[in-house]
Amino acid sequence: MAASRLLLIRHGQTFSNVSGSLDTAIPGADLTPLGVRQAEALPAALADARIDRLHVSRLVRTQQTAAPLATARGLEAAVTPDLEEISAGDLEMRSDEEAVTEWHHTLVAWFKGDLEAKVTGSETGHEFLARYDAAIGSVMDAAPDGSHVAVVSHGAAIRLWTHLRVDEADDAVMPPLEERIENTGRFVLDLPAGAAAGERRWRLVEHHLAPAGGEAVSDHDTTPDPTGDID
Repeated sequence: MAASRLLLIRHGQTFSNVSGSLDTAIPGADLTPLGVRQAEALPAALADARIDRLHVSRLVRTQQTAAPLATARGLEAAVTPDLEEISAGDLEMRSDEEAVTEWHHTLVAWFKGDLEAKVTGSETGHEFLARYDAAIGSVMDAAPDGSHVAVVSHGAAIRLWTHLRVDEADDAVMPPLEERIENTGRFVLDLPAGAAAGERRWRLVEHHLAPAGGEAVSDHDTTPDPTGDID
């Protein structure tokens, strides 16, 4: 029985990334022209990666990002609830420094163990982990053992969930939480063969914080993009 693999891919650049807005609600902003090019670069960038199934969140930016990859691989990009970004609650669509700082500080509090912390109108760390765990669990449970599953999701959600749920990763593999994941950056995790559905022990095997297509589709940190980093 082979290990299963999970590729967590951040969506391409959106207009809200460019404006620095906390855009976490459904349906969310569309991809920018750069975001479209980032999505179009994914099939070639992942040409050597086996992908058996492909899932996206209910936010349109993940669906737009996954479309070229789905076409290239002959896969359906299955819309899966609860893979969405960490909610900004009452801070939704704000871009001011006070709002972004409050949201980031809440996420850092989760990382440090205070899972009761929350932005007003948002979710606690416990609630985020419960729904993201359930979503990833449903994705993996629907695939045969040994499958390689790609999920196009969201920057902060990918970073926090990976940091809090990886059981084994050496310091050379796990990047510091404050390092930014750019649009179409990705994390690759393995689940050992025979791991029980409720007792997953993920291992981070590699990470790529830069866009999958490389420098040609990087924004070179020219945008505020509050969901790309956690500091």
